[in-house]
Amino acid sequence: MSFHGFPKEGLTFLNHIIVNNSKEWLDAHREEYERFIVTPNKAYVEEMGEHLQILVPTIHAVAKTNHSLFRIYRDARFHLNDPIKTRIGIIFWQGSGHRMQSSSFYMHYDPFEVFVSTGIRNFKPTLLKAYRAYIQNDEKRAELHHILESMKKKGYLIPEAKYKKMPRGCDKEERYSYLYKMGALYAYTTFVPDKTFHSEALIERNFTLYEAMLPLHQWLYELTLHCDTNADICRFRQDSTF
Repeated sequence: MSFHGFPKEGLTFLNHIIVNNSKEWLDAHREEYERFIVTPNKAYVEEMGEHLQILVPTIHAVAKTNHSLFRIYRDARFHLNDPIKTRIGIIFWQGSGHRMQSSSFYMHYDPFEVFVSTGIRNFKPTLLKAYRAYIQNDEKRAELHHILESMKKKGYLIPEAKYKKMPRGCDKEERYSYLYKMGALYAYTTFVPDKTFHSEALIERNFTLYEAMLPLHQWLYELTLHCDTNADICRFRQDSTF
């Protein structure tokens, strides 16, 4: 399946969902959803996956829902009035853990913005514990700091620290101790849906972004190797070599 860009009709479809956010409406427009959203999304996953294998041979690029594609439905328990997503997400991840707790290359789009990122967008408790232990190693903490600074110099954005207080057991006097307060680690950029977004040239543009962000992906992948998120068991060494 060849990727030829995301069609303008797909953004129009998402705009319609904003106004007609119900399962009944989506069911009545299922054919449009498949043609303008699902089909180009699958094509993008397949082609971008082949490109990313150049950078990460073991990358997961699976053009199925709950894999590289996300469900269009929100959790009905919390979204009774807006059960349908108006933003489409696509993810490529590395490792054996849950895709959202693995180092990944990510993109989402809606009618107003395209968001491209690399990293992990939220540390759940198991991974957060492993992360804080991992960066108690001075070299790993310094390496991460310099990677993040490099991302900023390249023009990418980094999330703000999630926590205001220094976590228990972490030393605020250590160099780059601000990293203990992070609750997520990713670099990202945004742009409006433009001519490139609607063409096959999007593959090369996003691949270039992912390639530039690769050092952060690699650092985070090494972190996840020390934490088995499926079994809820963290593994890390308290020495200087890791």
